[in-house]
Amino acid sequence: MILRIRSRDGLERVTVPDPSAATVATIRSLIESQLGVPAAAQTLSLDPNILLPSKAQTPALDPSARLSSLSLAHGSILYLSYPAGLRRAAAAFPTPPPFTPAGSFGRRKMTIDDLMARQVRVARQESPHCAAASFDRDAANAFQLYVADTLAFAVKRTGFLYGHVDEAAHSVVVDFVYEPSQQGSEDAATLFRDPDEEALVEAIAAGLGMRRVGFIFSQAVGRKAGTAEYTMSGREVLQAAEMQAKGGIPEWVTAIVKLKVGEDGAADVHFEAFQMSDTCIRLFKEGWFVTEFGEDDDPRVSKMKKDVVVGVKDTREVDNDFFLVPVKISDHQGPLSSSFPIENRITTVTLRTLKNHLDRTKHLPLVKRISDFHLLLFLARLLDVNADIPALTECVQNQSSVPEGYQLLIESLAATS
Repeated sequence: MILRIRSRDGLERVTVPDPSAATVATIRSLIESQLGVPAAAQTLSLDPNILLPSKAQTPALDPSARLSSLSLAHGSILYLSYPAGLRRAAAAFPTPPPFTPAGSFGRRKMTIDDLMARQVRVARQESPHCAAASFDRDAANAFQLYVADTLAFAVKRTGFLYGHVDEAAHSVVVDFVYEPSQQGSEDAATLFRDPDEEALVEAIAAGLGMRRVGFIFSQAVGRKAGTAEYTMSGREVLQAAEMQAKGGIPEWVTAIVKLKVGEDGAADVHFEAFQMSDTCIRLFKEGWFVTEFGEDDDPRVSKMKKDVVVGVKDTREVDNDFFLVPVKISDHQGPLSSSFPIENRITTVTLRTLKNHLDRTKHLPLVKRISDFHLLLFLARLLDVNADIPALTECVQNQSSVPEGYQLLIESLAATS
């Protein structure tokens, strides 16, 4: 049996060869031999207050008491107090952090909070940094229709959310979704990021007064189910944490599109939004996450490279729900449409596609016909991104008339199909 021993020097372990016959005195001898604390100087207790400077009322364990009478099991914690300076074989242990001189003897007293602060504790975060996320109806509908009707929720699909941050309301407004080139499976989506294409996306967004504000992905109906339902898998948590860590804004959101089957057997498409907790982002940035996944891994948990504290338990597996902070979700009708075929999908977009779109919308002013991110991205591949695209996005942003020269240019492109 392994017992965990928490002292002012941290959390350590002792191995008990024969727990059925062991007493507290046995544990004291094992601590002396394995951890280097003389048995005569030890005070053992089940109460963490034994580590506080004033411990007069803290009961110590009777040396003759058997472990079986104390309800101790494999992995249980005992609290160990001893006078400073009695550790033997100090070289076998890391040098403790330096103390800031304070108090009557020039040494700061340690508290339970000080000890716990040395470890990473994972707890639910009650409030998000983003109070709400509003999605443009056309953009959200275009994404979910493709996932539902074309992909049939058979594989994952992802995209980047663009819009703006309402700083006064601490919320984000999503007006379009950019879908990079990708390969989806039931459990993962591999992105083939194209820096040149993303530079065009960023130029268009900047011209529209927008920026990247989040990440969206769908969940396949055949994804690894595990033993119970879960909101995000370990792979999804890792990908979402990476995106948020690189997002550059505290309001960054992650949206999930999933198919839910009701009690009546009817299937409905659901949108949900989350932020990854501050602790999750810290653990990602500091490299705590195990990034390799096996076939037998439980999708409900994320594996850590080192122990973290969840509740009162040291563990290397964290329930993914601890990392999720729900965000309120709503919809709106934004300034852009999503009627032009979307990039990096099964259907190839050509100049004929542009002509068909312009013919279908010829009853509208040209500025309305080009008020579509996906059409602007297509035009950006053909026009000057430093001169033409800023001029067109300015028209779209202000809903002003498109100059005649650009009207002729766009019409001529369409006529060459």
